This record gives sequence, C-alpha cells and structure tokens, in this order.
Amino acid sequence: MSVSTLEAPTRRRLGIGAAIVLVLVAAIVAVVIGLVRGAGSPGAGDGMGERVAVATDAATMPSLYVHVFGAVARPGLYRLEEGARVVDVIAAAGGFADGADQSSINLARRLTDGEQLRVPLVGEAPPADATGTSAGTTADGRVNLNTADAATLDTLPRVGPAIAQRIIEWRETNGAFTSVDDLLSIPGIGDKMLSALRDLVTV
Repeated sequence: MSVSTLEAPTRRRLGIGAAIVLVLVAAIVAVVIGLVRGAGSPGAGDGMGERVAVATDAATMPSLYVHVFGAVARPGLYRLEEGARVVDVIAAAGGFADGADQSSINLARRLTDGEQLRVPLVGEAPPADATGTSAGTTADGRVNLNTADAATLDTLPRVGPAIAQRIIEWRETNGAFTSVDDLLSIPGIGDKMLSALRDLVTV
C-alpha cells in the first residue's frame, strides 16, 4: 500500500474535524452575540427597574381631590398631583364642553384639596360653591383666601385691586394658605390690617 493511499483518509478526517470545530465556534459566537443584544434591548435590566420605580413614585405621590362639573366633557371627581392648577383638572375632565364660559375660569389658579369647581355656560350666573353662596365665600359670609377671585377679595375692607392680586399671586406661587396669619407675607398687609381682616376671612 502506497503512502498516498494512507494519507487520503487522514486528510478527510482532518477536514471533517476542522469543519466541526468551525461549526462549534460559529455557534458559540452566535450565542454570545444574542446575549449581548438581549442585555441591551429595551425592557431589560435597568429599563425594567426604571418602570417599576416610576409606578412606585406615582402610587406614593402626594395628591389632591377635585370635583369638577358643569360645562366640561367628563364631569367627576379627579385625583391630581399636589400643586396642580385649574387647567390640569379641566384637561383631566376632557376639556371644556361646547358653550362653556371659558373667560369666567382662571386656568392658572392652583387647586386645593377637596375643592369643587363648576364651569358655567355662557350667560349663566358666576360659579357658586356647594352651599350656594358666591364663589370664594363660605355660608357665614367669610371670604376663603384659597378660592376667592380678585373681585371677591376686593370686597374686603382696605383690600383694593392691587392687594387682591398680590394675594392671588402669593397662593399661586406658594400653594394654599394654611392660616390667616399667612397674610402677613403679602406686601402691604401688616398686623393692624390683619386684625381687621381676621374675622372676615378663612382658609
């Protein structure tokens, strides 16, 4: 038997072995690439953690409840984030309904927890609170510093349009009044004026 006859099977076995090795290497490379792509894809790793964190934050976020009704698309009780404004609850309620008197609503005003907001139709009387009194006043006639508009605040003694606007700007910047004494933070209101207003206002 010649040497060339013995070498042929050996070469075939070496060729088959090399092919098997190449197939195995290619399979390993494909698995590694798949793992790398999976780790970097959306919804994996840190992405899933971020979504869970957002959901947790939303559940524990301070909130306030506002009842909006009248000329809005979806009247009802809405929960909003602390610091929300009238524009936010109007948006949550689906926006103004046809015929809504939009000019009667201050969209920039901060909302307070437990507030009831009525959006009137054009030609209707100004909004009233749950007791049927004029907007921003209580059943005993006191002016609510957190819900009264400039016109209602202007009815208070020694409170003209300028101070009324400062009161509104203060609550829009700092949030709801928590005490009548907070009026001392308003430029133009001192101890003497506060004493005159104390029995006429509430928060």
